[in-house]
Amino acid sequence: MAQPYTRKKIRDVFVQMLNERPLNKITVKDIVTACEINRNTFYYYYADLYAIISEIFQTELQKVIDEYNDTRSWEESFLVATEFALENKKAIYHVYNSMQREELEKYLLGIAGNVMTPYVETVSRGIPASDGDKRIIVAFYQCALTEMVLHWVASGMREEPEKIIRRIGLLFNGNIEMSLRRSAELNDTW
Repeated sequence: MAQPYTRKKIRDVFVQMLNERPLNKITVKDIVTACEINRNTFYYYYADLYAIISEIFQTELQKVIDEYNDTRSWEESFLVATEFALENKKAIYHVYNSMQREELEKYLLGIAGNVMTPYVETVSRGIPASDGDKRIIVAFYQCALTEMVLHWVASGMREEPEKIIRRIGLLFNGNIEMSLRRSAELNDTW
């Protein structure tokens, strides 16, 4: 098997298993059997199961960075960015309920930051807001979105995320621009 194929096969099988059962019920033996590879091949690519989780989240986060489109609203960008999570709800739920919750939190925080940073930059065009205030605004929305998603996962992911994100967008419409304008005003008096 070619290296990229084998690595992808291991990841795909792992995600499939994670969608079927909790992380603590998946073993390296399960994966090597399903992939029809030996343990040495598995360990050539990954130190353990947690390394697969880390790589999956890093890969998905890189997609967000590569595919960001500044013509979208932050809501649309965030929904596109969370595609993997929405397609693999059970896997995300199983990671959330495992010792790897921190990886999920880092992944979501990264997604939110990589959506909000360029969005705030786009909205701030023509507004002389300080860079420090822009970072504060990004961090605020990054943390808020991450916690909203974590709360959604913890509550069993019953609600449609698109409805929640769109509702947040409607409730807070204009707040980012207003905050940026306040920053410009504060710069004069600060």
